[in-house]
Amino acid sequence: MYKKFRRSASLLLIGMFLLSGCAAAVVGGAVVGAGTGTYMYINGVLKTDYNAGFDRVWSAVEKTVADMHGTDVAPAKGIGTGHIDAVINGEKVRITVTFKEKALTEVGVRVGMVGDETASRMIHTKIVANLTGR
Repeated sequence: MYKKFRRSASLLLIGMFLLSGCAAAVVGGAVVGAGTGTYMYINGVLKTDYNAGFDRVWSAVEKTVADMHGTDVAPAKGIGTGHIDAVINGEKVRITVTFKEKALTEVGVRVGMVGDETASRMIHTKIVANLTGR
């Protein structure tokens, strides 16, 4: 009886997530959440896509780190990919920038060892401000 109830409850929860337009799952112990295509938080890294070219996004990320008074800044940029390691407000931060298409670039932000979603969102907000000039 209990097994049958548990299976029904699981199916009901999965159905609710699929119908709501938001999906969440546990994959290998990590919570994966995907909203309406805006942000995805996986294993402590908050990722999103920006409708801008790689070089433009890279410049916005560099400006964001400078604006937030990052110390121990260590950029590593290659062809279509790069990351910037820095210490911001006493926390280690890694921002990764990855080329996806001509005008589409993915940015991932990890704050601290295990990740801090709120701090990562704040950094993404500052990147957007630098991209749009606000």
